[in-house]
Amino acid sequence: MTSPVEHPLLINRRQFFGRAGMGAAALAALLREESVAATAQIGTAAARGLADLPHFAPKAKRVIYLFQSGAPSQLDLFDPKPGLAPRYGTELPDSIRQGQRLTGMTASQERFPIAPSRFKFAQHGKSGAWLSDLLPHTARVADDLCFIKSMHTEAINHDPAMTFFQTGAQLAGRPSMGSWISYGLGTANRDLPAFVALLSNGSGNPDDQPLYDRLWGSGFLPTKHQGIKFRSGRDPVLFLSNPAGVDASSRRRLLDDLGEMNRMQLEDFGDPEIATRIAQYELAYRMQTSVPELTDISSEPESTFELYGPDARKPGTFAANCLLARRLAERGVRFIELFHRGWDQHTKLPTQLPGQCRDTDQPSAALIQDLKQRGLLEDTLVVWGGEFGRTVYCQGRLTPEDYGRDHHPRCFTIWLAGGGIKPGMTFGETDDHSYNIVRDPVHVHDLHATLLHCLGIDHTRLTYKFQGRHYRLTDVAGEVVKGILA
Repeated sequence: MTSPVEHPLLINRRQFFGRAGMGAAALAALLREESVAATAQIGTAAARGLADLPHFAPKAKRVIYLFQSGAPSQLDLFDPKPGLAPRYGTELPDSIRQGQRLTGMTASQERFPIAPSRFKFAQHGKSGAWLSDLLPHTARVADDLCFIKSMHTEAINHDPAMTFFQTGAQLAGRPSMGSWISYGLGTANRDLPAFVALLSNGSGNPDDQPLYDRLWGSGFLPTKHQGIKFRSGRDPVLFLSNPAGVDASSRRRLLDDLGEMNRMQLEDFGDPEIATRIAQYELAYRMQTSVPELTDISSEPESTFELYGPDARKPGTFAANCLLARRLAERGVRFIELFHRGWDQHTKLPTQLPGQCRDTDQPSAALIQDLKQRGLLEDTLVVWGGEFGRTVYCQGRLTPEDYGRDHHPRCFTIWLAGGGIKPGMTFGETDDHSYNIVRDPVHVHDLHATLLHCLGIDHTRLTYKFQGRHYRLTDVAGEVVKGILA
C-alpha cells in the first residue's frame, strides 16, 4: 500500500505553484479537502485496518507470541537423540557438520565433542509428543500443541537472528510482524493499542542478550502501528498518568486545544505523522482508564494464580506477563508479544536450563489451558520459540558435570497452538545429531506466511510502498506450511 499523503511530495507541489505564481488557491482547496477527510478518519483509523482485509475468512483473530530470547536448546527440551549417549565426547563427523560456518566463540576450537543431553525424555498425550522432564506442565497440554522440529533460519548471531524473526530481515529498520498485523487488521478495542510488548528476565542467564525497542518498532509504517511496551510497576506505560496538579478535565481541555493546533498543521502540511500524533494523544487519554483496569489483577480468582504459578502475582515476571497476555487477548488486542531473556547457555547449561524452564514451563502451559477453558484458544494463535537452536557439540571444555552449546541456525524446535493450527502433532524431522533437517523444512518466512494465513491474510498481498519499492513481511519468499493447518 502507498501512504495516502506523502509530505515531501506536497511540499514540492506547494513550492512549485507558489513560485510559479499560479494555481495556489486551487491547490490550497484541494489540500484542505484531503486534510479534512484525513482528519475525519483519525478517530476510526486506529481501530480498523485496511479496507480489503482480511483477504479470506480467518481462523485466528489475534496472536500471542512467547518469544524465548537467547535460543532454547532443542536437544535438551524437544528433540531427543538417545543414540548420542554412546558417542559422548567423540568428534562431530565432518559429514554431519558439512562445513557449516561457526560463530567467533567456537571457530577457534580444535575439537567439536558431542554432548548428549543430560535430561530424560518421555512421550506424552495421545500424540506421543517427546518432551524433556524439564517441561512437565507443557507435557500436560501436549495434545493441544503443534511442534515444528524443522525450523531453520539464516542468521547465526543473536541480534540479526532476533531482528529476522521479528521483521523478516536481518538488518534493522523494517516493521515488526506485530506492526504489519496492526497495519493490516487494526484492533478490536479502540481503548488499547493493537500491538503490545511485554518483557521479562529469566533466572537461567539473567545477564543475557539485551532487548531493543526496535524489535517491536514500526519501521517505515506509520508510527501508530509500533508496539507499545508495558512496564512492570505503577506506570505500565510511560507518561500516561497525569502530572501532579492536573486533573482529567484539565487534561481533556489541553488535548482539545493541542488537537486543534495539530489539525491546523495537518491541513497546512498533510503530513500523515501529524494525524498519527492526534490519534495517539487520544488513545493515551483513553488508556488512562483502560490500562489500570487491565493491569489490576486483584479480581482474578485464586484458581487463576494457582494455574499460572507462584510468580503470577509478581509484576514483570514471565508468569505475570502470561496472565496479562490473556487479559489483553480478552480485550481485543491484536498482537501480544512476550520477550523472555535468559536462554543463552554457552556454558553451564545443566545448571542454568532448569531455572529457565521453571520460569516458563508452567505459565506457558497455563496460558494454553486458560485460553482453552474460556473459549479463546480456537481463535487465538499462540507461538513459543527462540531465534535459533543449539549445537550438538560442546562449546568449550566438556566435562561430566558441565557443557554448553553454541548457536545453531540449521534446525530447531518451536511450538504453536490454537487459531487454525492442527493440535497434537509433530511436523518435520532432524538427523541423528539434531544438526540437519531431513524432512519438511520450515523457514522463518514460511512461519510468517503461515501466521498471516491464519489471520486471513495472503502474505504476498500485505505490502507497503517505501522508497519506490513494495515491501512485505516475507520479503520475496515464504510459503504457507499447509501441513500444520487445521
